[in-house]
Amino acid sequence: MSLFEWYLARASGIVAFVLLTIAVVLGLTLSGRAKLPNWPRFAVEDVHRFAGLLTGTFVSLHVLTLFVDSYVPFSLTQLVVPGTSSYRPLSTALGVVAAELLLALAITNRYRKRLSYRFWRRAHYLNFAVWGLALFHGMFAGTDRVALWADVLYGCSAAAVAGLIAWRATGGGLRPPAATPANTV
Repeated sequence: MSLFEWYLARASGIVAFVLLTIAVVLGLTLSGRAKLPNWPRFAVEDVHRFAGLLTGTFVSLHVLTLFVDSYVPFSLTQLVVPGTSSYRPLSTALGVVAAELLLALAITNRYRKRLSYRFWRRAHYLNFAVWGLALFHGMFAGTDRVALWADVLYGCSAAAVAGLIAWRATGGGLRPPAATPANTV
């Protein structure tokens, strides 16, 4: 593997994770109907969708770069079948599963209008699994896993997502239902 390919594999994986985190953070913000100053909801939705598309693009670049790598050669089977890689098998398998779930989510998003909203919404929860698997994949499979900046990146990402999940779990941003005569004192 040339130095260029090594940097491209690392950078594309890291950028994919950052974009995935942005998409998850924006998705949680949108699901809580939070108001962002100076940002209309449609703009936030567009950025959320675009971050998801870019995530897929950078994951594809990451996988393609690993496929052409000659230093740690990955076969096509090792890149699509979890657990078949000899290079850090568990953490590599987590990345494979995350990429495959991301592909499944891309397909459900593509056919969203043909699917029931309920099904699409439930499938969309797989994003949390994709993000969690990608987090552990990056933390334990990457060559930068011992670098301080990687600890900061993964720690801040985990804190942001966990904080927003807690905010949503406590009803964050959602308005309580309007009072009706039946439930007034």
